[in-house]
Amino acid sequence: MQIPSVYIHIPFCQQICHYCDFTKFFYNDRLADDYLEALREEIHHYIPGNKAKPRTIFVGGGTPTALNHGQLEKLLQIISQYHDIAACAEYTFEANPGDLDLEKVKLLKYYGVNRISLGVQVFDDNMLEKIGRLHRVKDVYTNIDRLIGEGLTNISIDLIYALPGQTLTQFENTVDEALAFDLPHYSSYSLQIEKKTVFYQRYKQGKLAKPPEETEARMYELLQDKMEGAGLKQYEISNFAKPGFESQHNLTYWNNDYYYGFGAGAHGYLPGRRIINLRPLPAYLKQANQDGYPVLHEEVVGRKEQMEEEMFLGLRKAEGVSIDRFKEKFGDPLESVFSQAIPHLKERALIEERNRHILLTDKGRMLGNEVFQEFLLET
Repeated sequence: MQIPSVYIHIPFCQQICHYCDFTKFFYNDRLADDYLEALREEIHHYIPGNKAKPRTIFVGGGTPTALNHGQLEKLLQIISQYHDIAACAEYTFEANPGDLDLEKVKLLKYYGVNRISLGVQVFDDNMLEKIGRLHRVKDVYTNIDRLIGEGLTNISIDLIYALPGQTLTQFENTVDEALAFDLPHYSSYSLQIEKKTVFYQRYKQGKLAKPPEETEARMYELLQDKMEGAGLKQYEISNFAKPGFESQHNLTYWNNDYYYGFGAGAHGYLPGRRIINLRPLPAYLKQANQDGYPVLHEEVVGRKEQMEEEMFLGLRKAEGVSIDRFKEKFGDPLESVFSQAIPHLKERALIEERNRHILLTDKGRMLGNEVFQEFLLET
């Protein structure tokens, strides 16, 4: 069967951000060369014959654009070798502002990339330095001008809020500056303090504190109001887009559809199984070169788990979970499978039913994890 989406992980960064828990390593020229060869072996293991025809490809990291020009072209060639780019509706590269010189932009355009996700995080040079980012605000302007100049206009900006020391006014200024670009897509996430990060160590030592929860909630409400005022529809808890510019790749995840996950630490979801790749670079390189299968763990996904995940993921979308699609997919009515959770959550005004969909209320969005817990089925 055709797998609708492909995620490719490039784990190299010029600098490690203080909040990042993704699989990442400091960029090293030789290691990056070795990694691309191992990545080719892994992709070949899954796609040995005719080219795959995915609807979406997403190249993330790390920082894919941290690769040098030759390595970036090699990566693009590997992707083209195994995937029918002409049949791919959405082909996204993540990039850090400041990484995209004109030659890299031209390479991306030439090889069919049609969407760029820029990790801006905040429009404040002092805050950028405090969170471990290399770029500065001026780099955002330079890179967006360069992308648009080469015809890459489908650009998304990522922002983070509830950063240590960040005020509501500072976040409002960031959102206003981001919206001034009038881009088709924006994502914004609250800071999560993850283990194995610089921020986690500081937090444990009592040297770091996030803004109070009420301030974080006000930041989220401000974000929603500003995006709506700019004509951007909130189609998922943290994502906003002009009509027709929703991230089709991320909708693969939220619709609980299948996708390949290639690269160190990448996750994939294939029929009946979730796959987690090895994270340590030496282990990934060794196993990928040995048999093209650098897998740490495979988890069998049964019918029960599929139905739970349909709710966890689908409720992130503004439209929610389709009652009819659930019945078509699993054979049983959604209301009977979750006969206890749905009335209980409706009574608490955390979910509602609208247009044959179950969706989070505004209150439910603020308590999303609490809602998701209710959809765990008994074994």
